[in-house]
Amino acid sequence: MKRTAVVAVALVLAAVAAAGCAGDDEEADAQAAGGLESGVLAASATADALAAPAAAAAGPGITVVGSGSARGVPDVAEWSFGVQTSGETAAAALAANSAAMDDVVAALRDSGIDEEDLQTEQVSVYPRPSDDGLTVVGYDASNTVRATIRDLDRAGPTVDAAVSAGANQVYGPTLTLSDSKAQYSSAVEAAFDDARARAEAIAAKAGVSLGAPVAIVEGGGGGVTPGFDRLAEAGAADVAVQPGTQEVGATLTVTFAVE
Repeated sequence: MKRTAVVAVALVLAAVAAAGCAGDDEEADAQAAGGLESGVLAASATADALAAPAAAAAGPGITVVGSGSARGVPDVAEWSFGVQTSGETAAAALAANSAAMDDVVAALRDSGIDEEDLQTEQVSVYPRPSDDGLTVVGYDASNTVRATIRDLDRAGPTVDAAVSAGANQVYGPTLTLSDSKAQYSSAVEAAFDDARARAEAIAAKAGVSLGAPVAIVEGGGGGVTPGFDRLAEAGAADVAVQPGTQEVGATLTVTFAVE
């Protein structure tokens, strides 16, 4: 009888101990879960705290692209003068061509073109086929030199001199501005005014006030260059050059703050 009672007491104590251990495990799990949850919340709060200053620093704004242009009178002209010759052999055609081009270059120099403003563009020799295309009956050679004329009043006489000296291919002029800084500066001012006008229209539509510019990115600029005119097989003539005007453009990307 006593033995039975002892066993019963032992079983009761074991059950209590097991319950206690289970309680401790649940409490530990709860504490661990609570710690993990707290860590997640803390990390989230930290990320929000870090993101807030960045968002505040960026702030609201309006970004627009403005463009502007200004005109100037070109004062530099580029012409290309070519000579084409023929010969029974490639060497003969090229020799005749070189002699003819020497005369043209000499005429350009005598017209006041500096050595640094003369540049060979192309030299070529190619066979000339017969009418049926089956045989080669000779060779043609060509040579082209580009001359930069910095005094437009001398453009006409220079062309006449080159043609008189033997140039039978004439291309030009390409007219440019030797210095477009002043025009580009005016174009930039016009581009900024255009950007502000666009931003003001957007701000008015959005019901906000436009603030100061906070970022400006230059988009570059360029001019409009006339194309080539060809005066092939031209004889000496009083060639007149009308410079007209050239447009220089600028583009700005501007971000304005809003209030």
